[in-house]
Amino acid sequence: MQALDEILLEKCKTAKRVVAITGAGISAESGIPTFRGKDGYWKNYRAEDLANNQAFENNPKLIWEWYQMRMAICRKAEPNPGHLAMAEMESIFPEFHLITQNVDNLHNRAGSKNITELHGNIFTSRCTKCTFKTIQESDNFTLPPLCPKCNSILRPHILWFGETYDIKVLEKCREILNAADILLIVGTSGQVTVPVYLAEEAIRAGAYSIDINPEKSSLSQKVSIHLRGYSAKILPDLIMQLTEIR
Repeated sequence: MQALDEILLEKCKTAKRVVAITGAGISAESGIPTFRGKDGYWKNYRAEDLANNQAFENNPKLIWEWYQMRMAICRKAEPNPGHLAMAEMESIFPEFHLITQNVDNLHNRAGSKNITELHGNIFTSRCTKCTFKTIQESDNFTLPPLCPKCNSILRPHILWFGETYDIKVLEKCREILNAADILLIVGTSGQVTVPVYLAEEAIRAGAYSIDINPEKSSLSQKVSIHLRGYSAKILPDLIMQLTEIR
């Protein structure tokens, strides 16, 4: 077990409101390829070329093939000890909220309840014309899938490049983060603007901030402490040591 900083443990011991922001790194530890970099390519397409509305309008079947492949990967993946530790934090701190950039559903499967999925969920689809929304229970479906109400094409209920965040969701996140005693930043590259902005807002509001990442990110120099390592190892160690002192 890795012994953690005494100041960090003391801050966590007395904390009442804790917020975590998670990124692709925690999912990569479950074997899910990261969105950016060399793993972002599929059939010679970059992820940025596929995850946008124009690409979907031009070739919805191609985009759905990509999502169908990604859904299969996410279903096969299992929540790792980092995901499980996040879920356990809900029973340790009086108030715990998880804000995730990830769409893979692993936090839900790990047992987390207080979640805001900033970018949506890969298993949820919505109609491009009406208000119909559904969960894809299987990866084996006709491409592209059609709305059972109006027969229009369904699309993944995912925030794509060029689309705007839900203002109400962002305001809720800002409210939670501004009241946080502790901010955990886990497995995020610091390249996605809005999650970085939200983290910086909590830091400015006075939250004790902890960056958990095997590599330094754009946020690592701004936090109270950077723990270099994998969340699947550090988070369970944190839970164990907190359980001993709380």
